[in-house]
Amino acid sequence: MAILKPFKGLRPPKEIAKQLAARPYDVMNSDEAREEAKGNPYSLLHITRPEINFSQGYDEHAPEVYEKAREVFDQFRAKGWLVQDEADKLYVYAQTMDGRTQYGIVGCAAVDDYLNNVIKKHELTRKDKEEDRMKHVRVNNANMEPVFFTFPAVAEIDEIINKVIVNQPEYDFVADDGFGHHFWVIDDQATIARLVELFAAIPATYVADGHHRTAAAALVGAEKRKLNPSHQGNEEYNFFLAVHFPDNQLKIIDYNRVVKDLNGLTAAELLTKLEKSFVVEAKGTDIYKPAALHEFSMYLDGHWYALNARPGTYNDNDPIGVLDVTILSNLVLDELLGIKDLRTDKRIDFVGGIRGLGELKRRVDNGEMKVAFALYPVSMKQLIDIADSGNIMPPKTTWFEPKLRSGLVIHELE
Repeated sequence: MAILKPFKGLRPPKEIAKQLAARPYDVMNSDEAREEAKGNPYSLLHITRPEINFSQGYDEHAPEVYEKAREVFDQFRAKGWLVQDEADKLYVYAQTMDGRTQYGIVGCAAVDDYLNNVIKKHELTRKDKEEDRMKHVRVNNANMEPVFFTFPAVAEIDEIINKVIVNQPEYDFVADDGFGHHFWVIDDQATIARLVELFAAIPATYVADGHHRTAAAALVGAEKRKLNPSHQGNEEYNFFLAVHFPDNQLKIIDYNRVVKDLNGLTAAELLTKLEKSFVVEAKGTDIYKPAALHEFSMYLDGHWYALNARPGTYNDNDPIGVLDVTILSNLVLDELLGIKDLRTDKRIDFVGGIRGLGELKRRVDNGEMKVAFALYPVSMKQLIDIADSGNIMPPKTTWFEPKLRSGLVIHELE
């Protein structure tokens, strides 16, 4: 049964919330973070990407860089840019994109739920990325950035949220990327208690986005237990910051692939070989987007093609085998293009659907890449089925948008 815990959030004053809130650390590189925070002393990126406080090219994993994060965090508190709520609360965080709004409950998830698989995962994590965020959590003694969870929708939870959001939000702004962010504080103790009770009846929650942050937060919590001889189980380090969205409000967008070469094939040879597993149809020079599962679009030599997987090339009864990323990986990337490991092969790159298929065209047209493949998005049902079955999705399968802004509320571990 899922644990949802209220906490004393550390939050910015209203007047600087928009400037302080930042995109997650892992959707940008150091140079992009530096540019995004330029001229903005309030940006949380000074803490979540602390290397931007050093000269360009400085080693982002140097010990003094992590220490700098803590120093800046202390400064933010001293200046009153982050102020702690006096009582344990829950919060509602909503995001608007393309006229659609999704409403999440902000509260703490339990380290035990992660370790016992009540919080279910669908992606493998990389140890180096885990360790980076663990260092960040340790040095700040806080979860600076929330993780993005989903849960099977519950009508009464929706009703409670609908009552909360008739009130004026604490924060309400449109970020530079055009996405709206809206944030309410739940003060009423009876409402908080009922939400905690309703979550206790939910059998599982799911990591939608932020597997590395989730793993890091849970592992630091587990570390702190071992180091505390008088550990009780109710200490703040037993919990970490999460935003929980009902599954029926979320939309996964496509996550596409670009490849640097054709593995020694000519374009004509590739098209011929694709015929074995796909019905190949030329679509001309206008961008073509896949319209259904098991249909792919390919951009090659200035032209778009529809590739429809032939019956018998996939298994609808296998939660992994039925995924379009699996079909593409097995029948094209591996079999024809010789890409065996999506995690390590430098010949392939991944492009989130938020950038549009024009980005695929651009990277092929400029000669950086030779061929691009666009996929139909995974469904929430597929994600949950895979997590429930204990399986792991192939790398770079799901892309959630909008991303959570970090800094609207922070959870301290003491």
